Amino acid sequence: MSHGFSRIFTDQFIQGGVNLGVMSRRSIELIHSELTEKIIGVFYDVYNELGYGFLESTYAEAIVIALGQAGLVVQREYPVPVWFRGVKVGQYFADVMVNDKILLELKTAHNIDSAHEAQLLHYLRATEIEVGLLLNFGARPQFHRLLFDNVRKKIRENPCESVARVFA
Repeated sequence: MSHGFSRIFTDQFIQGGVNLGVMSRRSIELIHSELTEKIIGVFYDVYNELGYGFLESTYAEAIVIALGQAGLVVQREYPVPVWFRGVKVGQYFADVMVNDKILLELKTAHNIDSAHEAQLLHYLRATEIEVGLLLNFGARPQFHRLLFDNVRKKIRENPCESVARVFA
């Protein structure tokens, strides 16, 4: 069953048994690929300069500075409201928004796990933003690129009739 999102593990060399020698990199077009490439480069610059062991807030400040110096428009603590049937039911904040196109969620974990991915996917679902980067400043730097396209988000806007109403 498809959940309506794409997970791309670009920090790993082997990609699901695909022969990268046969498959041209140019044949795969990723949305906002140039911007995500630049962000990932800045991520590694920050990691290489600061190293491992600081709090997430330290890395967040550093990456905001570095992204700004790289000429990108950056906003910390980007608001992500959650709506249910036209009523605001929650308010979250993504760590960083870049150029109004890419959400960044920063971690300082041993490894990226499914809970981290779920958090970013929920932020993508609740916004019009389609691409997010999960950046881990753990003992080993890691990143995952997640996509949740707006076409798939629209499918959930027209839910089936409520079961509670059917039996009322």
